[in-house]
Amino acid sequence: MELANLPLPVAGVDEVGRGPLAGNVVAAAVILQKNSQIFGLDDSKSLTPKKRKFLYSLITNKALHWSIGRASVEEIDQRNILKATLLAMDRAVQGLEVIPSFILVDGNQLPDWEYPSRAIIGGDRTIPEISAASIIAKVTRDLELEELDAIYPGYGFARNKGYPTKEHLNALKRLGPTDVHRKSFEPVKRLLGPRAE
Repeated sequence: MELANLPLPVAGVDEVGRGPLAGNVVAAAVILQKNSQIFGLDDSKSLTPKKRKFLYSLITNKALHWSIGRASVEEIDQRNILKATLLAMDRAVQGLEVIPSFILVDGNQLPDWEYPSRAIIGGDRTIPEISAASIIAKVTRDLELEELDAIYPGYGFARNKGYPTKEHLNALKRLGPTDVHRKSFEPVKRLLGPRAE
């Protein structure tokens, strides 16, 4: 099936936060207006924070429908990051106000759902609906980590967004893990010792 001939409405789905040591994994689902006039959509990682926030505002105001789904730190530790990511994607789609006729997902795996769908590697760079979902998920998760930075000072969450930067790793050794750290991820698991089991 050619992407241009997919039955409408088409939802794009992407996630952010598989690699960090802390915080939720966040997914977004976006259905754009037909012939959407949102210019500059791209993979969120290739955009500056200022550009992402500008596009976030356009998407949330102009998209036909959009929704956020999350999987918690606890769910990541219980299920593993892949299953938690697919769960967050499913929750994002479930949150849409309409049932999409087709779903395009960034990556190479699909959640276990009954929707007609396709996984597209690099879709966040080439499919507008997925690019929009990438931006929504990224801005949402970044804001959540900035909020965690105020609750758990010293780890640099506002800057590193939970990723294992040198600053973050040094803080982990100095301060120890918090409730929002993923206990199944190294080096958090090692620092917790037997308590992580």
